[in-house]
Amino acid sequence: MKKKQIALTLAVCMIAGLAGGCQKGTADTKEESPSAKSTTKQEYQFKIIVQSYQSTYWQAAIQGINKASEELGIKVVCTGPNSESDIADQVNMLNNAINSKPDGIAIAPCDQNSVHESLQTALDRKVPVVCFDSGVESAPNGAVYCTIASDNYASGELAAENLYAGLKDRIAAAPGPVRIGEVNQESTSESISSRGLGFIDKFSELAIADGKKIAVIGNDYFVKNCNVDGVPESEADIIFEVAVPSQTTVELCATESSNLLNKSDLIAIFGSNQVAAEGILTANSNLSVLGNDPDHTVVAVGFDAGTTIKAAVRDGLLYGAITQSPVEMGEKTVETLYQIAEGEEVKDITTDCYWYDADNMDDAEIAPNLYD
Repeated sequence: MKKKQIALTLAVCMIAGLAGGCQKGTADTKEESPSAKSTTKQEYQFKIIVQSYQSTYWQAAIQGINKASEELGIKVVCTGPNSESDIADQVNMLNNAINSKPDGIAIAPCDQNSVHESLQTALDRKVPVVCFDSGVESAPNGAVYCTIASDNYASGELAAENLYAGLKDRIAAAPGPVRIGEVNQESTSESISSRGLGFIDKFSELAIADGKKIAVIGNDYFVKNCNVDGVPESEADIIFEVAVPSQTTVELCATESSNLLNKSDLIAIFGSNQVAAEGILTANSNLSVLGNDPDHTVVAVGFDAGTTIKAAVRDGLLYGAITQSPVEMGEKTVETLYQIAEGEEVKDITTDCYWYDADNMDDAEIAPNLYD
């Protein structure tokens, strides 16, 4: 199978005065400029709010945050809720951060719709805000200076391209309809929803080009927002079934995964982040249906890394996975906050992501992104 890779080139934040950048970190008057304070570099204080401390993905991002803050000699306070499901807790953390009037805030929102009011407050109080990992597409105009993230939709597409290449012959030879499962830990953050939609849309596009009819069922958000011109389930050659647990835990993702893995027509399953992928592996520990033979086993594709996922890819329980660059994302987030405080213009930064499997996971370009 031809392995595909995207290395979405980092857009470098440009110096002040360059036309075409995103929201400026300075304004026309001293009163409005975050960098016009008498604050020295050593006195800058930034607040950064991650989605949770539940997964090693966020611990890796925090490593990058700490590394950049030490190199720049600035103070960064990093917080986050216990779980991505604790949306209200994260909003309270954001409001507390705004009230403390730091030199800048970065947030990876658990729910992009929950932070609108807080972002408006930050804008009114002239507190710069940067989003990372997940953006807020409908944020108040000017409230978010820039977003630092993988291209999550393209990441989902990358997973679909590699999976479809392996399953194409099996789908073509199938005597009846086949089912593709997808487990998303939630449907509220931009990162998870975009990955899930990108996966469905690209896989469907490739299958439709080969003459197949698609049905998308399950979670209402993904059914309504995918770009698939689907058919009723009874008429489909390929049935996408999308599951979202009531809370973002490995255990509940495992329950949803078990429901899918127990279906006799299931040939593949995708977990769109670390928690979902680990949930699939947990479910398989009782069912033993996963493998890396696309013609005879259920093949699974994961997202992110961590010890469990890396071992599963190396051992062939996972067909492959997508990795992001969480350490780099954390570094770029701190660097961007610093540039805003210094009065520089900033713009969106797209960080790298890669497909990896047992054949390429030790490659020099990929291995450093496979955190434990």
